[in-house]
Amino acid sequence: MASVKLDNIQKTYPNGFKAIHGVDVDVQDGEFLVLVGPSGCGKSTLLRMIAGLETVTGGELEIGDKVVNDLEPSKRDIAMVFQNYALYPHMTVYNNMAYGLKIMGLSKSEIDERVKNAAGILELTDEQLTRKPRELSGGQRQRVAMGRAIVRKPSVFLFDEPLSNLDAKLRVQMRVEIKRLQESLGITSIYVTHDQVEAMTLGHRLMVLNSGVVEQLGTPIELYERPASLFVAEFIGSPAMNILDTKISEDGESVDIATNIGLALGNGGLPDYAGKKVKLGVRPEHLQLAEGSENSLPLTVTLVEHLGADTLVHGHFGEDETDMTVRRSGTLKTVPGDKLPISITRENIHLFDAETSRRIDL
Repeated sequence: MASVKLDNIQKTYPNGFKAIHGVDVDVQDGEFLVLVGPSGCGKSTLLRMIAGLETVTGGELEIGDKVVNDLEPSKRDIAMVFQNYALYPHMTVYNNMAYGLKIMGLSKSEIDERVKNAAGILELTDEQLTRKPRELSGGQRQRVAMGRAIVRKPSVFLFDEPLSNLDAKLRVQMRVEIKRLQESLGITSIYVTHDQVEAMTLGHRLMVLNSGVVEQLGTPIELYERPASLFVAEFIGSPAMNILDTKISEDGESVDIATNIGLALGNGGLPDYAGKKVKLGVRPEHLQLAEGSENSLPLTVTLVEHLGADTLVHGHFGEDETDMTVRRSGTLKTVPGDKLPISITRENIHLFDAETSRRIDL
């Protein structure tokens, strides 16, 4: 096992396009770090740089206190699990898992012990070890790909969107298995995904990337409770956070949510933002039904999604028909056209600078 350190890591292509803009992070020994962001944000490029499949054009990359910028992938003591499994179709499952060990020159007995041990961990039967990859389901093939990584006993696991080819049920199952596997083996792991639910449930820490720039690095709860930017606020959380175009009152002591409806900020308010436009965020699960409240928002229901344990209510309010989603536990009996009184509390709001999109601390 080993730590991984990225010091001002950059990637610029020959055509001048800069894909990665100075990434800094220390991944501790045994930590599970998830790189998350939308397609094209640079997360897979960054992972491939750690693996040695992309060159580092700026900064310093260390694995286990050793600078590896110019080291070949085979010399970095890493194992990578790819999105498309990357299995040899003509080999049996056993030989797919054993191939890398044969290249390493291990004895037949040790190869057999490692393969059987990994198969046991991943619940691959002896009969499945004799099959070809095409004879397995998607989930079984992903297990084989992980088994091929496990048998090498690497210092670092790298996962490049390994679940994206699976159906929804299998994704959840494999997500749990990967989490259990990483915790039991204790191997430093870096995992790439665009699925923020996957990121929230897997990672000890998340790194949110946006166009090659780190928007925020922290624990899942830190990113959920205190998003550092509007981008993180909208990306982390499902359903996404509601974002309202608002303004701080002229005295700086409240935020105008709607016409004649303001919310006191307390703690001296925001005098530096008095009279200025801001973005107000509130998560769907933090909105309350407020029968009889004078400051409630009259939400016109446009769509209701019954999810069993939860109900999602979509609607709009105000003259400009601002969209809003409300999440309530259990079953909420409402239909399109209903008017629901919704309240927002100061403790559950997030404010962002309208120009920089950065968080404004209250």
